[in-house]
Order: sequence, then structure tokens, then C-alpha cells
Amino acid sequence: MSELEETPRTLSPVAFFAAIAVAILIGIGGLIWSYTLNSKLSTQQQELADAKATNVKLDAQLRETDERLNVATDELKTSLGLTQKQLDTRAQELQQRETREEQASARLASEQKQTAQQVTAVSSAVTDVKTDVGGVKTDVAKTQSDLATAISQLTSMKGDLSSHSSLIARNAEELEVLKHKGDRNYYEFTLAKGQKKPVGTVSLELKKADAKKSKFTLVVYSDDKEYEKKDRNLNEPLQFYSGKDPQLFEIVVNSVSAKNTVTGYLSTPKGAPVPAATGR
Repeated sequence: MSELEETPRTLSPVAFFAAIAVAILIGIGGLIWSYTLNSKLSTQQQELADAKATNVKLDAQLRETDERLNVATDELKTSLGLTQKQLDTRAQELQQRETREEQASARLASEQKQTAQQVTAVSSAVTDVKTDVGGVKTDVAKTQSDLATAISQLTSMKGDLSSHSSLIARNAEELEVLKHKGDRNYYEFTLAKGQKKPVGTVSLELKKADAKKSKFTLVVYSDDKEYEKKDRNLNEPLQFYSGKDPQLFEIVVNSVSAKNTVTGYLSTPKGAPVPAATGR
């Protein structure tokens, strides 16, 4: 054998085991890399599946949104159509209103012209009336003076309940004077014996009448109460209280006849209730 030829070299046990260890490590590393890659691949596949599901939901929501948008668009078109119709109607109304106003203005001008003519005629008539008014004023002043004189001649008497003196009428003429004075309401009556009769807002019943002595007895029915006025005289104010807020009422009898009848009047405050039938 030539010296130049080399003899085959054999690996030492240490190198051999080292090579095996490196191969094992490389295998383990490959397994770990393969496992990691597989895990990432599974995760990505799950994420891809989730993304697809999300895309499906988004697609459904998009279709629903499109449908709502279509509905809203249709409603808007309808609303715009109605609005245009309303605007046209309003325009017609305004035009008709302007026409009516023009006609009204023309009528007003005509009426103002007629009124001016009437005012001229009335002014002329007023001049003629002024003279008559002066005469009327004189008559009114005289009437007021006569009324004051008549009132001063009325008799003042105290009632059977109150110490307050009040004017009474002894006959129809004096009663008319009291009515014109205007501070109380007056209701005239004629009662027959045994008769219960409504007078004003109360009722009266004549129990007894004595023409010779000019005396009488009567009962007043007011507010579910009875007031007997026994053996009273002519022209005597017979007083009682009546109403929700009690007010002083007065009865005056002016005559007693032989036929067992009496005639007189009921006097009530101006603010007292009045019977509905009177329309007052």
C-alpha cells in the first residue's frame, strides 16, 4: 500500500453520541415547530370561520338596512307628494282669500261713502234735536224734583223685628214712588182668608181678617220655616229674614176688606233672589 493512501477514519464514540443528540434535538425542534404551526393554523381557521359568520351577520344587517332605507324613501316620496298637494291647496286658498279681501275692501269703501252721507244727514238732524233735548232736560229735572218731594212725604216706620225705620207706602200712588226710588223690589198681593199664595220667593197665608178693627193675622212661609204675624195693624212693617245669606224682608198690608181679604205688598232687598217666573 502506498504511503499516500490514507486509511479510513472512524468516529469516536463521543462524536457519534453528539451527532445523535443533535439529530434528536433537531427532531424535537421540528416537532415543536410543527405543533406550533398546527396550533396557529387552527387558530387562524377559527378566526376565519368567525370572520365568515360575522360577514354573514353584516350582510343580513346590510340587507335589513337597505329594506328600511327603501321603506323610508317610499314614505318620504309619499310625504313630499302630500306636501306638494298641501302647498297647492294653500296657494289656492290664499288666492281666494286675496280675492275676498279685495271684494271686502270695495264694499268697505262703498259703505264708508254711504256712512259719510248718513253722518251729514244725522248732523243736520242733531242740530234740530238739541232744542228738544234742552226741553227734555228741563222735564227730567222737574220729574226728579217731584220724586224727591213725593219721597219726602212718605211715612217712615219701625218694623216689628228691627229698630231700623223704613219708608212704607200706604196706597198705590205711594207704592209707585217707592218703585221709582229703585233701591228695593216690590211685589203686590191680594190674599183671601185661608188662601196660601206665592208672593216673590216666599208664600203667604191669611188666617184672620177683621175689617172693623183693621187687624189681620197671616203666616209667612220662607226657607222651610213659618212666621206667624198675629193681630197686626194696617201699614205696619212686618219683618222676617229670608235667603241663603239672610236678608231683611218686609210685608205691609194697606187694606182689610169685609170679604175677609187683605191687600198689600212684599218688599225685598235689591240683591235678594227673585222668582224665576218674573224673568228678572
